[in-house]
Amino acid sequence: MMSKKFHLGGLLLFFLVPVLSAVWLPPFSQPQAYHRFADARAFFGVPNFGNVASNLAFLWVAWLGLALLRRSRPGAFVSTEEQRPYAVFFLGLAATGFGSAWYHLAPDHAGLFWDRLPMTVCFGALTAAVIMERVDLRLGLAMLAPLVALGAGTVCWWRYSDAQGEENVLPYFAFQAVSLLALVVLVPLRPSGYTRSQDLTAAALLYALAVAAEQLDAAVFAVGQIVSGHTLKHLLAATAIYQIVRMLRERERVL
Repeated sequence: MMSKKFHLGGLLLFFLVPVLSAVWLPPFSQPQAYHRFADARAFFGVPNFGNVASNLAFLWVAWLGLALLRRSRPGAFVSTEEQRPYAVFFLGLAATGFGSAWYHLAPDHAGLFWDRLPMTVCFGALTAAVIMERVDLRLGLAMLAPLVALGAGTVCWWRYSDAQGEENVLPYFAFQAVSLLALVVLVPLRPSGYTRSQDLTAAALLYALAVAAEQLDAAVFAVGQIVSGHTLKHLLAATAIYQIVRMLRERERVL
């Protein structure tokens, strides 16, 4: 019991220290230029159509994930409580689809809040799922609520600090970075009790491509002006998450 409490405390500190440190660092504002995307074309009366409509990919993958959990295929989970982090993850993904679509209709800080808030739910839930399957079941389940709350808190802090005239988005970036670090360390170094770990690797590679596409928003759009880098980011990120759906659909328990 003491050992598990120690591990829980250590994990909480692993996430808390970078986030709290970011709170006390000199503030960093979200640049207003972030809201100026390369493809602002309107179709069917919808402004910024590409960046809005591409969020349907998130909703589709979220529906696939939730439907898969509802069917609860034998072999995918030892117990039903193992589904909990994934249920939160896919619900967060659905909320991300709606929040991101709302943001891209008229990009500004207020809309970006509703884009990023559910994203932190996804990061926290997926990290808890990996801890659950690769470190300890009870530990991962115990980390679910704190990670989701911490992530959401960083986005709320960003908006609060903005309202106070000292906008600081660093805690949000710190939470995202430390969550990704945990995944990058745990997935290759700690074996899972299930097969199909390669799907998580594929998801990570596709997400990296999505981040790259986001940074090359205008450059991608300049090639034929068919799709922008940010729209491509949405599609690649949704494809990355689909790898997690495939993992849950096809994996088996390692005996």
